[in-house]
Amino acid sequence: MSYAEVSFEDRMSTVDFRVSERPHIEVDTDVCRSCTTQACVTACPANLFVLTAEGGILFNYEQCFECGTCYLVCNNAGAIRWSYPDGGQGVVFRHG
Repeated sequence: MSYAEVSFEDRMSTVDFRVSERPHIEVDTDVCRSCTTQACVTACPANLFVLTAEGGILFNYEQCFECGTCYLVCNNAGAIRWSYPDGGQGVVFRHG
């Protein structure tokens, strides 16, 4: 069985983001400064973590896939707090 190749743009056209005013992921940048791996930066499939010149991390939750990868790979307790978005908010995957 084979599947038709689908471009990234076409695949992303089936995704909506309903952004909540309350972030469902919070990153403690003070804890991140002491991180030696910064695994969240390379592990996030949506590329939502960015290193700063000062050694910190910027995070943007608005286009998060809610996969939890950042939370799972983080090796610093308390650096990432993850919860589900408020009802009706977050990522919506559509077929089409």
